[in-house]
Amino acid sequence: MIAMSPSSAHQQPDVPESPATASGAPAAAPGTTQELAAALHKRLDGIESHLAAAVAAPAAGSAVPTRPAWRRETEAEQRWAVSAVILVAVGLQLFLPPRLTIHPHWMLPALELVLLVALVAMNPHRRLDRSSRALRAVSLSLVAAISLANGWSAVKLVRELVHGASGSDAVQLLGTGGAIWATNVIAFALWYWEWDRGGPAARALGAADYPDLLFPQMQQTGIAPADWEPGFLDYLYVAWTNATAFSPTDTMPLSRWAKMLMLLQSAVSLLTVVLVVARAVNILQ
Repeated sequence: MIAMSPSSAHQQPDVPESPATASGAPAAAPGTTQELAAALHKRLDGIESHLAAAVAAPAAGSAVPTRPAWRRETEAEQRWAVSAVILVAVGLQLFLPPRLTIHPHWMLPALELVLLVALVAMNPHRRLDRSSRALRAVSLSLVAAISLANGWSAVKLVRELVHGASGSDAVQLLGTGGAIWATNVIAFALWYWEWDRGGPAARALGAADYPDLLFPQMQQTGIAPADWEPGFLDYLYVAWTNATAFSPTDTMPLSRWAKMLMLLQSAVSLLTVVLVVARAVNILQ
């Protein structure tokens, strides 16, 4: 038996030193790596939450509306503009030759004035902030009377132009055609004004879910006051541009009735203008 020396009995096998041990730094405990990874994930989660909040929040000093423009409650519009334009339509109807109007010549213009006075008596306030079935019925009856009178005159004029019985005075013909064309613009402006989102009183309350006519001020912020609401003169402008361009310009029809109404107005305007101008030019030649 070979005897072992005490020094050789206690000798341990060679074990390679770790880099941390070799450099003199203390070796990391087994749980330290997991703790660092958990802390890193926590920090990344915090950064993501801050980024999401920054994207969702509005920019400093900007206001994000809580509801669309057509759902905001606004102050009701004044009645002076629509009343003045209705009086202009009555005057234009009285200007037409009696042969182009429903007899007696004064009947429908007088009825329109009576309906206008009835509307003022039923709602004497300066602003159109009241709505009821009676007010709605009288208001629509007034617009229907203006449309009926002007439609009758337009049909009679077209018949005369087609049969060559419109006379030989080009100036009078242009004046008659211009009066019918202008009254047609007023009549369709009243229809747009009465039907868009239920009428002026309903628009002020913001009761409609969707608009029938989309104005530029309702699409983009910063180009009009925050409480902007279309008034009758805006609808008159829509009717005028549709009658001259034979198509919508800056205000888009969204509902089917608005599209069909614009189509009808363009057709009537185009027919009147073409026939009247063609006949007048023929007379002058």
